[in-house]
Amino acid sequence: MRAQPPPPARWADAGLVSGEAVELDVRAARLGSRVLALLIDLVAQLVVALLLGAGLSVLVVSLPRDLMDAALAGALQLVVLVLVLVGYPVLMERFAGGRTLGKLAVGLRVVRADGGPVGVGQSLTRALVGVAVEWPGLVLPLLSWAASVTVMLTDPRGRRLGDLVAGTLVVHTRGAGVWRPVPPPVPPLLGWAATLDLTRVDDGLALAVRQYLGRLHQLAGPDRSRLGRELWAEVAAVTSPPPPWAAPEPAYLAAVLAERGRRAAYRLGRARAVTATLWPELAPAPVAAPAPTALRPAVPSRPDPVRGQPTSVDARR
Repeated sequence: MRAQPPPPARWADAGLVSGEAVELDVRAARLGSRVLALLIDLVAQLVVALLLGAGLSVLVVSLPRDLMDAALAGALQLVVLVLVLVGYPVLMERFAGGRTLGKLAVGLRVVRADGGPVGVGQSLTRALVGVAVEWPGLVLPLLSWAASVTVMLTDPRGRRLGDLVAGTLVVHTRGAGVWRPVPPPVPPLLGWAATLDLTRVDDGLALAVRQYLGRLHQLAGPDRSRLGRELWAEVAAVTSPPPPWAAPEPAYLAAVLAERGRRAAYRLGRARAVTATLWPELAPAPVAAPAPTALRPAVPSRPDPVRGQPTSVDARR
């Protein structure tokens, strides 16, 4: 059986090849997904900076006054900044398999240009280049930002400056498959399917029909038609009566499969009803309906006389 041609090159554009010289179906991460991962990482870095700042404040308060001066405070702040901007991505990529929190959420991963795991030196190079010329960009921020975006948009694999210097690549870890449901039955064939004798359609044949209909979009034209005719010949040999009018084989198979599922659901419902009748304790307890709210009378009742006030004659009666 021959499947459809492979997906376009844009779905497997990372250019990674396995040791058996087989190209891997891996997509390179582009600007949109990487910016989204960066925004999530910025939130995480802000949280880390707040925690480190709180710890630094406790340390400053505990130190003697003669030791704390402007130089030491500036050095501590620089250490916190380096840990947030450089230490966070390096440590996360080292212990999380080339992924930060943002990359984990989006489904990205940093690998070497040959597809191997990224090393500490490469992560450190990426982080230093990123801090210097990309984000936050200590060297000519606006110009470096424009250059970084231009490089990512023009590179065939969407790499940034840090990736080019470190020899790394960011790829997607999640597939790009599209979920497709089984084709629905044609309404004019439902009446014919309700009269079919399906007692000889076993589970194996029904499973083959289900897999064929589920993968119909993945099969090429000649082989798809041939497999459909073969399956319909097997189904038609164990069912009767024949269809009333000519239709494509997938339409017949979808109608037969839908009718078989409807009858199975009906038999299951009857079996549950019999079980509930014979063994009520096995049936799920019915959900109690809420008690109806008492309605107020349309005519208000006569109020009781207030103590200390004279009552009327009708009230005394």
